[in-house]
Amino acid sequence: MARNDAHRHRRTVRRLPTASAGLAAGILVAALVAVPVHAAPSPDTGAAAAIGTVPGAAGDARYEPGPCPRTPDPIPALEGARCGTLTVPENRDEPDGRTIELGVAVVAAATDRPKPDPIVWFAGGPGDDAVGEAQMAIDGGLNRDRDVIFMSQRGTYSADPALTCPVVDEFTASSVGLVYDAPSTGRLHVDATRTCREQLAGGGADLSTYDSTESAADYADLRVALGLAQWNVFGISYGTDLALIYLRDHPEGIRSVGIDGILPPSTAGPALTWASARQGFDALFRACAREPACNRRYPDLPATFDRLVRDLEARPVTTSVEVPGRPEPVKVVLDGGTLVNWMTSATHLAAGVPRSLDELAHGKPQRIAEQWAGGKVSPQAVGRIAHGLAYGVFCREWVPFESEADVLRAGQEAFPSFPRSVLAQAPQLPFLYGDCEAWNVPAAPREVRDVTRSDIPTLVMSAGFDAQTGASNGPYVARTLSRATVVTIPYVAHVAFAASPCAQEITLSFFDAPTAAKTGCVTALEPPAFEIGP
Repeated sequence: MARNDAHRHRRTVRRLPTASAGLAAGILVAALVAVPVHAAPSPDTGAAAAIGTVPGAAGDARYEPGPCPRTPDPIPALEGARCGTLTVPENRDEPDGRTIELGVAVVAAATDRPKPDPIVWFAGGPGDDAVGEAQMAIDGGLNRDRDVIFMSQRGTYSADPALTCPVVDEFTASSVGLVYDAPSTGRLHVDATRTCREQLAGGGADLSTYDSTESAADYADLRVALGLAQWNVFGISYGTDLALIYLRDHPEGIRSVGIDGILPPSTAGPALTWASARQGFDALFRACAREPACNRRYPDLPATFDRLVRDLEARPVTTSVEVPGRPEPVKVVLDGGTLVNWMTSATHLAAGVPRSLDELAHGKPQRIAEQWAGGKVSPQAVGRIAHGLAYGVFCREWVPFESEADVLRAGQEAFPSFPRSVLAQAPQLPFLYGDCEAWNVPAAPREVRDVTRSDIPTLVMSAGFDAQTGASNGPYVARTLSRATVVTIPYVAHVAFAASPCAQEITLSFFDAPTAAKTGCVTALEPPAFEIGP
């Protein structure tokens, strides 16, 4: 349970207007922390204390070393991590309000002489827990010569309170047997969201405080509470949206920023997903067309895909599949909306996409149905995502700033041949306007949509097959980042760092020399070996 009464005597620093937050926060830090904790000598050896081993403070935020955050599965990368808890006000505008606790884990550098400026990891989602992504970061070598810091964003799995909602996950599992974009499906979708809201609000959560702006302030507090003069930021997927907001609102103490799978705060929302889907699909289709065997066996994939979307939307296909962990076969309905949303994720399995579409076109839906159902009906998918944070971001920062007509228009521009029923529901974000009406939180100030302008070195990395956050988002955000390095990793899907040794190499070289990242490896990358069916 998040602590409340024990901290009521603390005076909360009120939220500063965005325009002055960076300057004022720097003044507050100087007044509150005279000697960085990280540089404080150990009483036994005189050596600098390891990051995360000493208590610290930043205004009303307090860091205390302690047990490592809970995770749904064992994470080998966290063995031996230095851990603790950052306690912050839930609402910085209410000095006597309750506090929340955010789990912190610091994975040591893989060297005896680490660089003094660690890397802090911003997770995807919104709603994913950074602590749960530690293995991805460490497998990519991010701790080669720097400590890497993971903190559970407010509301996520290892935070307290954790704003997870099994009722939403359970609906998602059942929805694989429903027509994706049917009004009846939408009503059930919104009902699950409303129940989630009632449960979380009934538990005392102030749902209007779970958003990117407050999360950015939490990270600003963490840096100060850990006593760090400087650190580097690395964000993936939604974590790039958060990183850009953090860079804009709290630039002090940031040495460099890496973002991978870019979601610009100024354009984030359901409309943008259509352009991203178009870019990712087209890149994969072009790669097949350029490979003689793939082009010969699967000619004109874009036309095949468009026809399948239209035909399935008119006449959905119902089948059943076996899913590990489920004793009975699972019913799956494939309609046009399902196929579009399957494809946004299937670019991660690019080598098999042409064959899967061809099989579907010839009356064999099993491959696609198994992939669509597999991640949704698995018992491991329940209770991990912080829907309370996700809807806070969606309904405060995205939906209020574009209309349903904007979403439909963006879909028509990207896919003019698709049926209106498909285009009405943005990829990955169906029925979001009904969800936000049920969520009932106020819109964030319009300044949340401001572009980020900065001269702090920034690695802007995209993936060529990314159908979730299109590669064109990279050059877009770089326009106002004067020291940006822009690179697209071809032939990989959303979050290049997770799958590409080249992306990992570029990232590490960037943190070594933020204005001289080594990007040459992209020239040697080759397309996947596409599966050629009988």
